[in-house]
Amino acid sequence: MAGNRFAIGLVTFSILLTAGAGCRGRQYAHVLDKEDEDMVGSHTAGAETWKPLIDESVGRLLAQSCAKIQLASHTKADAMGNIRRSVCFVGVENKSGEAIGDFKEQIYEQIDSLISQSDQFQMISRRYVEAAMDELHCNPESLVLPAKQRELQASLERAEQPFDYLLFARITSGTTTSNSSYQRNYLLTLELLDIHTGESIKEQAELRKGYHKSFLGKLKHYDD
Repeated sequence: MAGNRFAIGLVTFSILLTAGAGCRGRQYAHVLDKEDEDMVGSHTAGAETWKPLIDESVGRLLAQSCAKIQLASHTKADAMGNIRRSVCFVGVENKSGEAIGDFKEQIYEQIDSLISQSDQFQMISRRYVEAAMDELHCNPESLVLPAKQRELQASLERAEQPFDYLLFARITSGTTTSNSSYQRNYLLTLELLDIHTGESIKEQAELRKGYHKSFLGKLKHYDD
């Protein structure tokens, strides 16, 4: 009798184990072609959010600075007659309502790369900037103070990397909740600060994204 109960229990355990294995999902991946659209994050912002924000904000910043840069006289023109100003990009601040993970590094690199392609500016290597900021124990927020700006400027000049501008990038968000759905407005702000005059140029780009839960509990998403 005991042997029968053991056999029945063993069969039941085997059935449950098989059922559990059948319910287990599988993960797969595929390479996106250039023509493929970016995947849309179902719970947080992803490539579909950050790329257009970067492109728009950098484009606006360069367009606005193009007219104003000619008014300054403390930077000489190069052999082609172009005025290229040295920019110290001090990092990306995330003040939004969600963690952005490894996208923070990509946002920095993409902004740096796009501005480097302009004939108006030349970017100081990130390695020099981070080493100087670590040495001075400063962060982007403290660099609004003239004293901290002078310290950073002196440190980079010792490394033969003088600069004309500080570049700040800040991510913020606002969330509107409606029952089980919510809308999040993502804002990327770029500020270019002239250390010689104290004047700044600021441009922004915004993207709105809606998150919606379906009846099955899966989160849907819509971009605007």
